[in-house]
Amino acid sequence: MPTTPTLQDTALDHLRVIRTLMERASIYRAVSAPAALIGGLLSLGVAIFGFKQNIFTKDMTTVSNTFRSHEFLFAWLGVLVITSIINLFLLMREAGGKGQPFITDGLRMALRAIVPPLLTGGVLGVCLIWFDEQLELAALVWILCYGLAMQATVSFAPRSIIWLARIFLIAGQALTISYYALGGLGMFQRHEAPASLFLGLTFGLFHIVYGIAVFLSKPKSDA
Repeated sequence: MPTTPTLQDTALDHLRVIRTLMERASIYRAVSAPAALIGGLLSLGVAIFGFKQNIFTKDMTTVSNTFRSHEFLFAWLGVLVITSIINLFLLMREAGGKGQPFITDGLRMALRAIVPPLLTGGVLGVCLIWFDEQLELAALVWILCYGLAMQATVSFAPRSIIWLARIFLIAGQALTISYYALGGLGMFQRHEAPASLFLGLTFGLFHIVYGIAVFLSKPKSDA
């Protein structure tokens, strides 16, 4: 007859998983750096394009009539898909190179931590853009929920990830306060311009800086 695991056994199992994740922290950081750098470059490129296509000239005519709300949404979803595929490939290659299974207890724990805030922010942001065209609010939601997702890994993620999470949360809150304190669009005439600026600063610039910093750093020891 199977025995029911005790609370102590469950706690020990969780500690074992967390210890394994912490031991592999430098590997996860090294694996995520290329994906972060590529995703940051893609994000910065899309943000610059979206900003330039939606600023007004002195005679109040738009530079271009392209890259409106739906195009904005599809472009950023494309960045998400490409970056996710690259990150998945790197993780699978790292696991295969060490003869380890790709789906592990550690991966399940990490997914349980990051999926709820990521999924919540993703769905809310898509709805804000698709149905209400509130692009700036959607961008701010994405930034804050992404920061919360990374913050949820505080018990096992490397310190660099935690710092990145805090920077995203601080930047998201600061941008939110500044945006509403200035009365919304401010100097801009189209919602795509400030939304592109927000996402380019965070998902673009922050990830590029993070990726470069990880590449330049030398871990004291391997996993």
